[in-house]
Amino acid sequence: MMLEKIKHFFDRHIALTEPNGDSEDKLKTASAALLIEMMHTEEAGANEKQQLILTLLENSFSLTEEQANTLMAYADHQRRQATDYFEFTHLICNAYTHDQKIQLIESMWKIAFVDNNLDMDEEYLVDKIARLLYITHAEVLHVKNRTRGY
Repeated sequence: MMLEKIKHFFDRHIALTEPNGDSEDKLKTASAALLIEMMHTEEAGANEKQQLILTLLENSFSLTEEQANTLMAYADHQRRQATDYFEFTHLICNAYTHDQKIQLIESMWKIAFVDNNLDMDEEYLVDKIARLLYITHAEVLHVKNRTRGY
């Protein structure tokens, strides 16, 4: 029942008015799911990571706080139901520009650095997602170094 309410709210308040709104919603969900996955790789700083993700979603997709919270809840459900990252990355890979993919990787690094401790699992996840998005290792390292001081 709760999931239906979230889905209904998502459809009503986050859906774009463009003809490709469904694919835009899926892209938002895919991006949010990957950011949430980053939050779950390490317990340290969970509250700060969650707040950062909400801010990133609000800014990236021009959402209200309520819309970002709803998107995050829906994306977390989708993340838990997913069998692998490809479910999300193939949507992003086909629709995002190279710069948008880099921005997503940068957001993942920001989440990793929130607690001032880069965990090996966090680094592994960013590298794995970057490979699935066809981002080179050199670019990943460049974004990492640029983001470290964020």
